[in-house]
Amino acid sequence: LQFTATLSANVRNQRENHLYNQFYGGSVGSEGAVSVSHYREFGVNQQYMLTYKKKIATNHNIDLFAGYESYNLKLQDLGGSNTKLYNPFVGELNNAIQTPPSVYSYTNEYSLVGLLARAQYDYKEKYFVSASYRRDGSSRFHPDSRWGNFGSIGGAWLISKENFMSSVNWVDLLKLKASYGSVGNDNIGNYYAYLDQFNVSNSNGDYSVSFAYKGNKDITWETSYALNAGVEFELFGSKLNGSVEYFHRNTVDQLYNQPVPVSLGYSSIPMNIGSIVNRGVELELNGTLLKTDRILWTANFNATSYQNEITDLADTPKAAGGIKGTNYIYRIGGSLYNSYLRKWAGVDPQTGKSIYYIDPDKGDMNTTDDYSKAAQSDLGSTLAKVYGGFGTSINAYGFDLSIQLSYQLGGKLYDGSYEQLMHQGDDPGNNWSMDILKSWTPENPSTKYPRLDASIDTYQKQSSRFLTSSDYLSFNSVMLGYTLPKNLIKSLKLSNARIYISGDNL
Repeated sequence: LQFTATLSANVRNQRENHLYNQFYGGSVGSEGAVSVSHYREFGVNQQYMLTYKKKIATNHNIDLFAGYESYNLKLQDLGGSNTKLYNPFVGELNNAIQTPPSVYSYTNEYSLVGLLARAQYDYKEKYFVSASYRRDGSSRFHPDSRWGNFGSIGGAWLISKENFMSSVNWVDLLKLKASYGSVGNDNIGNYYAYLDQFNVSNSNGDYSVSFAYKGNKDITWETSYALNAGVEFELFGSKLNGSVEYFHRNTVDQLYNQPVPVSLGYSSIPMNIGSIVNRGVELELNGTLLKTDRILWTANFNATSYQNEITDLADTPKAAGGIKGTNYIYRIGGSLYNSYLRKWAGVDPQTGKSIYYIDPDKGDMNTTDDYSKAAQSDLGSTLAKVYGGFGTSINAYGFDLSIQLSYQLGGKLYDGSYEQLMHQGDDPGNNWSMDILKSWTPENPSTKYPRLDASIDTYQKQSSRFLTSSDYLSFNSVMLGYTLPKNLIKSLKLSNARIYISGDNL
């Protein structure tokens, strides 16, 4: 039986002085300006843990755990500013005399409390069962909705320890495992998010109150339910090991600052608006390719493929097509990563203008060169089909070489940098991409680059034209080294010496 108590604190103090001179720039007319602020952050974390482990009758092992933890955070900010400096080189408030000065202060507090427990059992280190439970309370939610209950259950079977596997010499370890559980999230971004918050200001000597933040007493924990199932293995005298795992995570009651008409007096309200599902497969492999007394060559590979799907949008108007943003769209059946842009149809060979499909989502595939008449379209998910990494390491005769790479295949991204480099020439201070030399001219009508016209910028505007592949292969790290022989460095009283060269992001 073991008891552990941990108490930790973090304190951060930050002071800023800004002096704006009266000789040139924006503060000349106000005879200089000064602003001073002080920010203080104080957090305390407490954990009290009780564990109990016991072996019963040789074959039974139990591991019990219970605990309590709390986190309390206080953020305080104080500041002020003023103009008309007496001494132009002193950045303090009492050096400025304009009346009245501008001052502010605020305090934000956040508290999280958790009760947690876990039980683990195994029989002959062959059959494993575990269960966990935690109850969390967050100050961001109303007292009626403050507490959330979360838990998990899991099991594993070490098949390689069964008698019927004793004759399978090439299998060193084989384990099946599965788990199901839930976890909570209170990250709504504001403290006391269930409370209305106001700005108070002076209006001709009286109070003027305006909304700063609209609270919602009905919001509560966002919860993710996760199913994981997989297999772990070691084969051929531990020359090859790895795992394959399937995951399915359903997140419900998502926390979201839902936009609302500003005519209400505020622009958003925190809500639990919907559900999403993430599902996919992960593969990991590690292997020894060659092993002798003087040479060791190993390699590794991993890959992940997953899909994201919105399954519910709560009370948002489904008939209107979901939640639409500048370049994204959230709707049932889509993903959080769907691109929402005008669909580019190429270049009109007769005029050199960019043309766009009018409304592909409604089946109108006619084209127009009037950007304002083309509707934005759901262009599907930008998520990669698969991503991961691979590498190798070789040690031979004192030399060592290691290489690690990462990759991504089948995804898309919006190339805003390229869009800026393909402008129409209306701002001559901006650089151009070399592709601008391939722009449409009467002599070059068959091109995918529209004509240049500094008076009209709609030919190069935001559209699927700049939605490009996100595939990549990256050399994350490369290292080459040599370890000097012991007999050479012994006289220098060194136990080890190695010379190496390395590079990152090559």
